[in-house]
Amino acid sequence: MNEEQDYYYEEDDEVEYYAVRPNKTRIKKEIAALFDLGEELSKLSPVVLDTFDLPENVRKSALEVAGMPHKGARKRLLKYIAGQLHKTEVEPILEKLARIKNQSAHGIREHHLAERWRDRLIQGNNDDLAELLDQMPAADSQHLRQLVRNAQKEAAAMKPPKSSRLLYRYLKELVSGQAEETMEAEEGRDEDE
Repeated sequence: MNEEQDYYYEEDDEVEYYAVRPNKTRIKKEIAALFDLGEELSKLSPVVLDTFDLPENVRKSALEVAGMPHKGARKRLLKYIAGQLHKTEVEPILEKLARIKNQSAHGIREHHLAERWRDRLIQGNNDDLAELLDQMPAADSQHLRQLVRNAQKEAAAMKPPKSSRLLYRYLKELVSGQAEETMEAEEGRDEDE
């Protein structure tokens, strides 16, 4: 018997078969989602794309689409990728892509936080430094104080911001380290539950 049939039982135990047509709107949405997934895959670098468990023809096509202009041939190749993805399991690909986007969002957040701390420390006073040291106990206070002093001197003398960049890098390392510790602690709590 065909999977695309519904059964309807009447009182006299006769079975009537009705064909169930595929929902065209749902199919079009699925194909559009796969088309968009192919577009997103084409935006990834070749190194990142190699980490995905993609069929070889999809990987090559995604790399080829990346260098194409936005014209008809590109659209046809993206349709080909969508068709090939339709034949494979896309859930692991979507999960990995979501993780990559999430890491990118965390990186941007860490960047902004490090910039804010740098600006506060250069323009601020010892209270800002004490607050930072309270929030990030892993920080080397002596090294941090030296970087802040040097950056303040450069800013006052209108020199190029070499120490300011060094301060930013150090703060970025601190913020990244703190974020990793927080994530590990959250994972540990999730496993305990």
